[in-house]
Amino acid sequence: MNNLYKLITLFLVNTFVSLDLYAALPENISELVEESAPAVVNITSKKEVSQRQSFGYGGIPDEMLERFGIPRQFREMPQEKREAVSYGSGFILKDKYILTNFHVVEDATEVTVSLSDRREFVAEIVGVDPLSDLALLIVDGENLPQVKTGDSDELKVGDWVVAIGSPFSFDFSVTAGIVSAKGRSIQNNNIGNYVPFLQTDVAINPGNSGGPLFDLDGKVVGINSQIYSRSGGYQGLAFAIPINVAIDVAQQIMEKGEVSRGYLGVRMSEVDSDLADALGMKKPYGALINDVEKGESADNAGLLPGDVIIEFDNKEIKFSSDLPHVVGQIQPETKAKAKIIRDGKEIELKFILGELPVNQESFVPAKTQESSDPIGIKVAEVDRDNPSMANLPEGVIVSRVNPGSPAYGKVMRGDLITMIQYKGKKYEVFDVDSYDEALENFSSGNKIAIHLNRNGSTVIRSITIN
Repeated sequence: MNNLYKLITLFLVNTFVSLDLYAALPENISELVEESAPAVVNITSKKEVSQRQSFGYGGIPDEMLERFGIPRQFREMPQEKREAVSYGSGFILKDKYILTNFHVVEDATEVTVSLSDRREFVAEIVGVDPLSDLALLIVDGENLPQVKTGDSDELKVGDWVVAIGSPFSFDFSVTAGIVSAKGRSIQNNNIGNYVPFLQTDVAINPGNSGGPLFDLDGKVVGINSQIYSRSGGYQGLAFAIPINVAIDVAQQIMEKGEVSRGYLGVRMSEVDSDLADALGMKKPYGALINDVEKGESADNAGLLPGDVIIEFDNKEIKFSSDLPHVVGQIQPETKAKAKIIRDGKEIELKFILGELPVNQESFVPAKTQESSDPIGIKVAEVDRDNPSMANLPEGVIVSRVNPGSPAYGKVMRGDLITMIQYKGKKYEVFDVDSYDEALENFSSGNKIAIHLNRNGSTVIRSITIN
């Protein structure tokens, strides 16, 4: 009898749980698709690619031909141009403007846009922004449907979303899922990362790129851009550009033909638990400043290596990757405030943002004299008579790192130690004597932040004293 009672109870619990889950499922997807699909487009992109043709020695492997002394240039013909075709998705944002991904139309010689009513148009590329992977197109058409846009900032993790696109050229395919996370950072192939991606579990495949991501009100909240996959196909991790970011980019392209972003001029890293302890912080969070670019916004505002930015422009900075997201969405010459942790105390700094350069390879450190043998290394004086060391800042050169020591994997041979920091106190290192004196202030178990000059850039690492 007891077993029967347990069985009935279990059945009822599972039934009610199933009903709750069913009740949570969206019911209006079909209506959403019917209303929104006409403004979604299929994009065909044509471009010329180079292909080297082989003379074809009867399928004989190159290794065998090389053995007989036949040079490669005699086995291959000059490169020939051929036409390649790729497919993607997009949507009509307003009037005759269409938004899609930059990588969908990159290097295209011809772009064709197809609507669900079978109309086709040759599109003109108005402008592109590789940093956000966005492109704005325009077509010469009349009575074009257009999407409604939402507010991606209002999205919550767990919200249902719907994608419409053309995976593998299957036009106007619909998939649904939920928002898995917000503010994801994905390193861009160009300059850093300036997009706080939406992560979803919506099924996205090649051909979906550039297509819209809708909320259940039928408003576009994102642009499907990337997938994380080891196979090349969908594996449950899809990433979309928030529509708020995309609209800002599109408006800038419409108004001035290019996109401008704010710029601080810093190099930064994450704050782990050991660094938080060494820097006198209660918990690990924020963006740790490793280096500051001379003459740029951060330098002018008085930001220093070792500072930790925890808030910028009234937005919380939990991770270092949050900072480019916030700064990049602010226009150059804009004033902004930031909360900083310095020497264990919270202070406020005021900034006037610079403009993100097209090429950041010109980064010039502003202060390289900032940023052990209880930590397992050997150090030596800087040889100023050596031309390669003549212009180095003050400090000591790491000549050896002992395997298995606290410094192993964090400090490298050839690094220049310039400063040691511990709970609000900074010990500048000028020579071996000042280095040794600094170490005398620490006990076993202390977690110190050691400032290193590595190939001209400042790197800060946490090390526990033996």
